[in-house]
Amino acid sequence: MKKSVLPDRLALIAEQIDPGAVVADIGTDHGLVPVEAVAHRKAERAVAADVNAGPLQAASDYIASCGLTDKIDIRLGSGLAVLTKKDAVDTVVIAGMGGTLIADILEQGKIKLHFVQKLVLQPNVSAVRVRKWLLDNGWKLTGERILKEERHVYEVLTAVPGEAEAPYQECGEPLEKQLLFGPYLLEERNNAFKEKWMREKDNWQQILHQLTNAVPTEKITAKKQELSQYIAWVEEVIA
Repeated sequence: MKKSVLPDRLALIAEQIDPGAVVADIGTDHGLVPVEAVAHRKAERAVAADVNAGPLQAASDYIASCGLTDKIDIRLGSGLAVLTKKDAVDTVVIAGMGGTLIADILEQGKIKLHFVQKLVLQPNVSAVRVRKWLLDNGWKLTGERILKEERHVYEVLTAVPGEAEAPYQECGEPLEKQLLFGPYLLEERNNAFKEKWMREKDNWQQILHQLTNAVPTEKITAKKQELSQYIAWVEEVIA
């Protein structure tokens, strides 16, 4: 068995997988997470799926080199459509893509989530879209982690079926603010969190400055108000 050499963000994802889990890694790329889950996190078995044949072949080669072809199935296809009831998957990992795409994958594959007991999601951007989908579809956010790897900051969200409103009732901040920043991350506010939102604030300020020269339509005015609110919230949370 090869020694695990996972990047920190993928190691953090793998840490969220429970012993004995049956895992589906959607958008598996090179298959690092399912190999880690089965070989070192004691997952029972896994499905490694990707919409692109090239990365999936690389994943297949890596899985074979680790001697895990009997434990990890390779699937070429889009989103959760690759899964069948016989797979008995109880944990779904979707990582390394935008929050909007993750939310779309979950929405399009809702019927496949009926027996799933845990979601592990790592949106590169727009985590707010993922939180909104979870809230709207009865998935309770159970944890949020954030870390910096090289120049990038990553969030990892975990969720289970249940009382989706509960985490937002405990925090005490406005719902829209919690969806943007994350209820658990708002409580922790570590250095990676602060760095991420300082960058976002800088971007929003640049956009707001550009909008000051735009024709003041209703849409432009609404966008300026939204950005101003977001900037004010960032100033509060990183103070």
